[in-house]
Formats: sequence, structure tokens, C-alpha cells
Amino acid sequence: MTRFDVAIIGAGMAGASLAAELSGERSVLLLEAEEFPGYHSTGRSAAFWSETYGGPAIQPLTTASRAFLATPPDEFSEKGFLIPRGSLHIGTAESKGEAAAMLADFADSPVRLEKIEADEIDRHLSGRRSGWDVALWEPDCCDIDVAGLHQAYLRAASTHGCKPLCRARVRSLSHRDGCWLIETEAGLYEATTIVNAAGAWADTIAQMAGVQPLGIQPYRRTVVQLQVSPAASADLPLVVGLDGSFYFKPEAGGRLWLSPHDEIETPPCDAAPEELDVAMAIARFEEVVDWKIERLERKWAGLRSFAPDRKPVIGRDGAVDSFFWLAGQGGFGIQTAPAVAKLAGDLLLERKTDPDLPINQYDPSRFA
Repeated sequence: MTRFDVAIIGAGMAGASLAAELSGERSVLLLEAEEFPGYHSTGRSAAFWSETYGGPAIQPLTTASRAFLATPPDEFSEKGFLIPRGSLHIGTAESKGEAAAMLADFADSPVRLEKIEADEIDRHLSGRRSGWDVALWEPDCCDIDVAGLHQAYLRAASTHGCKPLCRARVRSLSHRDGCWLIETEAGLYEATTIVNAAGAWADTIAQMAGVQPLGIQPYRRTVVQLQVSPAASADLPLVVGLDGSFYFKPEAGGRLWLSPHDEIETPPCDAAPEELDVAMAIARFEEVVDWKIERLERKWAGLRSFAPDRKPVIGRDGAVDSFFWLAGQGGFGIQTAPAVAKLAGDLLLERKTDPDLPINQYDPSRFA
């Protein structure tokens, strides 16, 4: 079969989740440029679910995704994908304004967020250095089984006849007689509708299709894996700087994942960490706690892609109706995947959308 109702370009979390949503309703082709799905961003995620991450515009999508992630349908997965963690948002006296702003941002939302004092901070984070005594506690933050979720979406899509076609980088796109002709490294295909779920390459795909790019900009994010002493406790929360300058969380074997929360503008690429960013991550970590770093075990970088207003882009292009945007998920594409896939599927299939989601904020026409 070479002609499909929908061709999704990109088999990361966004493309895979939408493929699972549409398969069974429409014939779906899922195209992946790399040797396996999720190579660039999905496979390099820090893997947490936080309703405050991404700010108030993202929170409705995150909150709407929780039930599915915690208790998915039996036919989708035998177990959930969330593991309770909790999040400690911490700073110095200089961060009091940021803490107050954060509380105000989510005051009218269902997010549970509270200011805590020094003794409770110490209960969550032993070994904190003097001065780090401004903190907010987000009890509902969880880890996400990213690999398990991604594979479950790919499996669900496959069950209904859609499988990712890997090593199928798109070379050209043309539209004639109501149909897209898609030339890939794996062959030629046709589709009535194209979904642009290409992450960092979203604007590149748009330009290939003759569609006005939206300014989707990729940024590099660095993560390192450390062995520390004392070993990171399994019940350590996600610890996030109120000023946005770091986060760290425990991993198996007493290890720690640490990021300087960097956003380095970059062209679409196979991102790699730079020594300066690794050093910056470690320096910021050592300002917060008095733990000893035993060794640096791993380092990597991934890409986070944002639209100019840092909100996702979900919907049909305003000028080319058969070109659908599913891009600009930033670093919150994993935690919002169920709600985003459902919203995108509803829009593509012309079903009623969730009234609790501010869909106009995500529509591509806002850039018209």
C-alpha cells in the first residue's frame, strides 16, 4: 500500500501517539528519518510529569493527560506509566518574587502547590547549603516511563495496521490533485493529509511542502548522570531551581540526573553535550547541596523545540488545509502526549474537542 489517508512525519512521542489515535479510523503512514523511533528528543527525555512545567498555558494539557498516564485502558497497557516523585522548587532569598509569581500563576488551577519552611525543605533535601531556604512543594509530580509509553503507542498503532517506516527521511513534498506526493529515502508514498510531527525539523518539513514556516526553533538541553556521596536516595524528589537554572532527580543505583536547564539555540541536528554546559551543571549543583561528586558516568544532550510564544502548535495550517501542525512541544511533549494526541485526533477527524482545553492558544492561525 502506497496511498494513505494520513502521513505522519516523525515517529517520536508526538507522531506515535497520534498514529495510535488515528489508526483504525484512517489509514496511517508513520515516517521516521532515523534507524528507530524517538531517537532525538523522546529517547533523551528527563522523564518527569509536572503540572507546573511549561507554565499555565501547558498545564491544562498536562492535567488532562494524567488519568491516561496513571491508569491507561487495559488494551493499551497492563500498567500505568507514572511513578510518584514530588517536586521541590527551591531558591535563595532572591527567588522570593519567582516563588510568589509561580503561586499566583497556578492559584486558580487544580495544581497543588504550597510554600514550605526550612524544616520541611530538609525533610525532602538533606545536605542543602545555607541560604537555599525559599521553596515550594508540588506533591503530584511523577516520573514517567517514557520508553514504556512510547512503545505502547507504537504497539497500539501497529495493532490497527500502522507501523513506523524507519530510515525514511523525507526528500521532497509536492501537492497535486488533492494528494500529497512524498518522496522518502525508503520510496514514494501518497497521502491526503500530512501531519508535521518532525520536532526540530518542523519548519524544514513546512518549507519542503511550500508551507510558511512558523519559527519553530530547536534548543539544546544538557543532562549528566552522576554518582554522588551520599548516594541519591530513591525518595529524593525532583529538585528544580526557582530561577530556572537547574534541576536534578534520582535514578537507579543511587545515581543522579542533573541538568543546567540550558537552552542553547541550535539548528536541527544530532545534539551532543558541550563541556562548558556540563561544567555549568555541576557548578550549579554544588551551590545547592554539599554532596560529593564521585564520578561523572554519562552525559548527553537532546533537542527541545519551541514556537515563538513557547506554546505547542496543533491544528491545520491556515493557508494549506491538508497540512497539519503537531510541533513546538518544547520539553513537555512527553507529559502532555495523551491530551495532545486526543486533541489532534479530534481536530483531524472533526470530532468535538475537550472544552477544558484552550485550543485557540495552540492553533497555527495565531501566527497568521
